[in-house]
Amino acid sequence: MGSEPRGWQGEADRLAHASVGRGDPTGWFEELYAAGESGEVTMAWDRSEPQPLLEAWTREGAVPGGPTVRGEGRSAVVVGCGLGADAEHLASLGFDTTGFDLSPTAIRTARARRPGSAVDYRVADLFELPGEWRHGFDLVVDVYTVQALPPAMREQTVRAVADLVAPGGTLVAIHGVLPADDDGAGPPWLLTADEIRSFTRHGLSEVSVVQDDALVGYPCWRAVFTR
Repeated sequence: MGSEPRGWQGEADRLAHASVGRGDPTGWFEELYAAGESGEVTMAWDRSEPQPLLEAWTREGAVPGGPTVRGEGRSAVVVGCGLGADAEHLASLGFDTTGFDLSPTAIRTARARRPGSAVDYRVADLFELPGEWRHGFDLVVDVYTVQALPPAMREQTVRAVADLVAPGGTLVAIHGVLPADDDGAGPPWLLTADEIRSFTRHGLSEVSVVQDDALVGYPCWRAVFTR
């Protein structure tokens, strides 16, 4: 019998530091997903349910006390969609949903797992997106993408995510809270309150920034912005 695959988190640390060290800070994502596909490690970010803070936002309503978020007639995009759980959730609410990821393995896996999916899964680089995507989506969801890239790329990453939000559109950004004792080694490179609010430097207005310590099991920001 073969040995069980190693946990992906340790491999993520190793690959990320090697990738950053050789000047390719995004190259490790495909390497990590490919290692998961081969069975060398467990599959990274492998979940079938939407991120809990995103699911709660759609269930509770974009406006506190309002109706459940519905997407009929509106477009949505999930940045760094991985294996597709968040994109599938938005599609189930009626959004015309695009999910993109830098990793061909992640997108291939997402498509294979859901052959009849309504989600338009794309292999795409956040920093080289189709021009028509700029200000092109009514709802933009970013779960952990900003924190997965080194702090030196933070402003560039935040700007690229913000640029997807259409006039009148909404961004939901979910990231871990930087603890006082964090050594900054990453990944992930977690965010301070000022950093999660930095989307407002790119044409967006803050609706709410809340810290939740319970739904995920560790402190996370759920930040909502509009253009």
